[in-house]
Amino acid sequence: MRVALKIAYIGSSYRGSQVQPGVSTVEGKLFEALQSLEIIEDPSSARFVSAGRTDTGVHAMGQVVAFDTDKPKLAIPRVINSKLPGDIWAWSRAEVDSDFHPRRYARNRTYRYITPSMDADISKIRAACSILEGSHDFANFCFRDNGRSTIRRIEKIDVRLAGNLLRIDITANSFLWKMIRKIVTVLLLVGNGARDLEWLENMLDPASYEEGIKPAKPYGLILTDVNYGDSVQWFDDGYSMRRSRERIEEYLVYHQVLAEVMDQFLPKE
Repeated sequence: MRVALKIAYIGSSYRGSQVQPGVSTVEGKLFEALQSLEIIEDPSSARFVSAGRTDTGVHAMGQVVAFDTDKPKLAIPRVINSKLPGDIWAWSRAEVDSDFHPRRYARNRTYRYITPSMDADISKIRAACSILEGSHDFANFCFRDNGRSTIRRIEKIDVRLAGNLLRIDITANSFLWKMIRKIVTVLLLVGNGARDLEWLENMLDPASYEEGIKPAKPYGLILTDVNYGDSVQWFDDGYSMRRSRERIEEYLVYHQVLAEVMDQFLPKE
């Protein structure tokens, strides 16, 4: 049977999601859990595939993985979570067709980026978002991979102000490497007046204009959802979701206290 899982993780301690030799990754921890429970023998024979990779320090709420197993009754979130570290957890499950491929079957993906607003002009940022929406050549917004098309379709960008933070939600059919974090940099440059909308339009014409853009920091990026429409019927695990909430609350308290501790080191006027 082929099983799909929704996976969440706080990526701060990992060198990205994709397994790599000699370093700690999200997939590496997931493989260890699945193998120790004898749900899979190895990732290759189980045809293990994820919906996409995330970079070092990037987080996820809705990463999707799929694999074949002879023990589907064990392949449930609460069992798998018993073998995972506290910053990685499964929370929803689906039985899928034997040819289901999480990356190829996805209709779209949504990421959220959270960043200080730095008094940026939200109206300018939203005007920039309107220009970015639609199909464009995003060669100036990625690390180029020779031979791979850089044309992508952004379905929607939503920007909201939450206190002194900006929440930027971006939905697209797919994304290029570093594309989201470079888009965030561009939006902030326009929002603080360092660049204008004409420059942004030039950036979307890489055949005539080329400029390197530094990506925003990875720690503000979250993969929030991979959408399959009605083709996948998900069943959420209530127990796993409650336990994950408890872990997140502990994590939040830790960082709230740590932020106050760090504040003590700032020079006082």
